Amino acid sequence: MSIPVSRARRVLAVAVAGAVLALGVAACSVDSSASNDKPTIRVAYQSFPSGDLVVKNGHWLEDALPGYNVKWTKFDSGADVNTAFVAGEVDFGAIGSSPVARGLSAPLSIPYRVAFVLDVAGDNEALVARNGTGIESVADLRGRKIGTAFASTAHYSLLAALNQAGLSASDVQLVDLQPQASLAAWQRGDVDAVYTWLPTLDELRRGGKTLITSRELAAAGKPTLDLGVVSADFAAAHPEVVDAWRTAQARALTAIADDPAAAAEAVAAEIGSTRQDAAAQLKQGVFLAPAALSSPDWLGTEGAPGNLANNLHSAAQFLAEQKQIGAAPDLAVFQQALYVEGLPGAVQ
Repeated sequence: MSIPVSRARRVLAVAVAGAVLALGVAACSVDSSASNDKPTIRVAYQSFPSGDLVVKNGHWLEDALPGYNVKWTKFDSGADVNTAFVAGEVDFGAIGSSPVARGLSAPLSIPYRVAFVLDVAGDNEALVARNGTGIESVADLRGRKIGTAFASTAHYSLLAALNQAGLSASDVQLVDLQPQASLAAWQRGDVDAVYTWLPTLDELRRGGKTLITSRELAAAGKPTLDLGVVSADFAAAHPEVVDAWRTAQARALTAIADDPAAAAEAVAAEIGSTRQDAAAQLKQGVFLAPAALSSPDWLGTEGAPGNLANNLHSAAQFLAEQKQIGAAPDLAVFQQALYVEGLPGAVQ
């Protein structure tokens, strides 16, 4: 018996809401100083090295919006951020392009908008084989156990890497593991390889061989990005807050380019590493100049959505081919999801 779409969405929302409540205890840490007389902006962040961590560490959003409380909640992967958006638990989020492509596709069809490009994945995401396994190439992974966070950019890139090597997901044993869990499984010898991101990636590299990076996959036509998204309802009701948030993110991109030592110090404080390690990790990502965000290659402008929509559409098509989603939505869905209102002025 088929379930009507509206009922299915309600069932999904209820199930996801329950998952988020559990997630709040098991997988998230919250930093906030609540005041009952001010509204709260809820921001989902992840601990990968980015300008988002610079904004958080510097309290730039709090300084720009003194009339609000800002509640920062840490999530382990884009799939978890999607879960929180479905449940209505967050307003802004740092999330990979593959989870966004999935989130904008059925059955999730999350009503959020893409308002910023945090970074383009380079060597900061990669597939690493554990020393002693005899694995020298992606083709050698046939029949092996590979850990990755399902529904993440790393998962998407892993599928692309396997496809490039003539393998499919059924030719290997995929294990759904968040970054720290994948490190523990690696240390126990439970997995032969892992596709993940920084800072966990650096720990894996010390005892393994890098088989392929997201930078290489991007060159082969399968790029991934880290994006800043905002709830569509929140953006419609509070465009001035979105502008302030985007201005803070643009300031962080400028800091990474012009004052890398200060940016690294902020990131190190957030991820618990040394400034030297954070600086090296930041160099592995690709960070755009703020002025590039409104170019045709990225978000574009009002009436002229940028190529980022095509990137997300292509990712959704690949996910559908890999049986990760039922079907890719039309390109128009991704074009409409780009939040370009006020973009040029917001990032100058």
